[in-house]
Amino acid sequence: MDQLRYPIGKFRWEGSASEEQISNWIDEIERLPGKLRDSVRNMTGEHLDTPYRPEGWTVRQVLHHVADSHMNSYVRFKLAVTEDRPTIKPYREEVWAELEDSSLPPEISLQLLDALTERWVVFLRSLTPAQLQRTFLHPESGATRIDQAIGLYAWHGAHHLAHVENLKQRMGWS
Repeated sequence: MDQLRYPIGKFRWEGSASEEQISNWIDEIERLPGKLRDSVRNMTGEHLDTPYRPEGWTVRQVLHHVADSHMNSYVRFKLAVTEDRPTIKPYREEVWAELEDSSLPPEISLQLLDALTERWVVFLRSLTPAQLQRTFLHPESGATRIDQAIGLYAWHGAHHLAHVENLKQRMGWS
C-alpha cells in the first residue's frame, strides 16, 4: 500500500540545496501543468473518477488538489518573503477534496495551474539567496525555509503525477 501511496517515495530534505538543485526544482514545478494535462488527455469521465489507490482520491480530485495546494503554497512563499516568519494557515486538504468544486472538469484546475505556475515561477526565479532562506511557520510542522519548500512542491507535483501515471499503467489505459 505504501508503494501506491508514495510511488516516488517520501520527500527528503538534506538541510541545504545548491543553486542548481533549486533551479531544477523550479523547472519541475514549471513543467508540471503540461505533464498533468498530457497524462489525463485521453481519460474518460469514468477514468477521472477512479481512485488512484484503495481509499484514495480520484484522478479528478488529485488534479483539483494540486491546484489548491499550489495556490496555498504560492501565497505562503510570498508571505515568507514579505513578512517576518509568518504563521501560515493550514487547510484540511482531505475535506477540500470533498467539496463540490472538486467535481468540476479537470481542465478548470489545469488552466488555473497554467496561470498560477507562470506567476509562481517568475517569483521563484527572482528570489535572492537571502530570500530563499526566509521561513514561514506551519502550526503543526514548524519552520519551513523557502528553498526547502521549493523542493517539497517539486516533489509534490511529481508525487501526484506518479499517482495518475501508475493508475493508468495498472488499468491498461496508457
